[in-house]
Amino acid sequence: MATLLQKSKVMKVAGLSLVVFLAACSSDQRYKRQVSGDESYLETPPLKALNIPAGMILPLQNSEYNVPAVVSTSAVGKNLDIRPPLQALALLTGSRIENSAKSSKLLLENNPEYSKLWSQVNNLLTKKGYHISQKDDAAQTLTTDWITWARADENIPYQGRYRISVTQQGYQTALSVSNEGLKLGEKEVTDPVEIQRYTVLMLNELASDLSQQQEESSQNSAKDSGALSVQSGSDNTGLPRIIVRAPYNVVWNRLPYTLESVGMQVTDRTRSTGAIAVTYKGLSSSNWKALGVEAPSISEGNYKLQVGDLDNRSSLQFISEKGKPLTQSENDQLVAVLEAVFSKSTSK
Repeated sequence: MATLLQKSKVMKVAGLSLVVFLAACSSDQRYKRQVSGDESYLETPPLKALNIPAGMILPLQNSEYNVPAVVSTSAVGKNLDIRPPLQALALLTGSRIENSAKSSKLLLENNPEYSKLWSQVNNLLTKKGYHISQKDDAAQTLTTDWITWARADENIPYQGRYRISVTQQGYQTALSVSNEGLKLGEKEVTDPVEIQRYTVLMLNELASDLSQQQEESSQNSAKDSGALSVQSGSDNTGLPRIIVRAPYNVVWNRLPYTLESVGMQVTDRTRSTGAIAVTYKGLSSSNWKALGVEAPSISEGNYKLQVGDLDNRSSLQFISEKGKPLTQSENDQLVAVLEAVFSKSTSK
């Protein structure tokens, strides 16, 4: 009996140890940024000088192919962070990016659309619960309090402070984010790679929300834009495409409703590149009859729709899952289908 109790205690201790070990492993997120695989290369012995036997005469040589001796203090193996640097995203219409070691800048066209950019930035910071330690509305500049970045690939979240400003630079409006401090726990972080990573993260947070506001505003203004003319066309290589006689913003915001109305479910879309992923399943015969058009002969399946900006017009080109554009006949059928939907207002 005593032996059984002793074995039971041993099993409980072993089980508890295993639970603690697994819990520790599950909370350690470093594996998400570590290289995986064989690390035997780290044990490679250094190069040695060639030992020439006495009396041997070597051919003439030069130093062109000499391997220089390098002493590296950089991280290797599991200590190397393999995550790529974050890329600042030019999500807003007519925007471009400028980056430096401690700051990131979003350059926008100086037009009325961005006349309220400063108040929009302030509202976004408030909405996200980011506290402001200093602000100068006249100079359109502020400094945030410490912002905690909770990421799935960090054991301890980084905290950063930022200087955010909106300035006029000639014909452009600049939204700038610069680093005012970065720390990990109580330790100050001076690594330029990490500083840039979390500065870009702050700029992308603002750009993403501003882009969403911009799109919602465009959708509202496009609701009652009326009927749009649609015709068949071709690109520079002669491949068929669809031409819609309306600006890019109007067409882009009308497309989700339009595509769903003809049996195309939007699964993904990126405004900055004009790319839309759709899955076509078609409509019932009664729904096609209600639209006043015949069902197109295109196959059901996944398609990429590329939307192009032609100033006062827009182009649409459907490409199949295998990378093939529609035939001229299929393209002409979709022209009739899309015009039937574009001829109706999207307001309800």
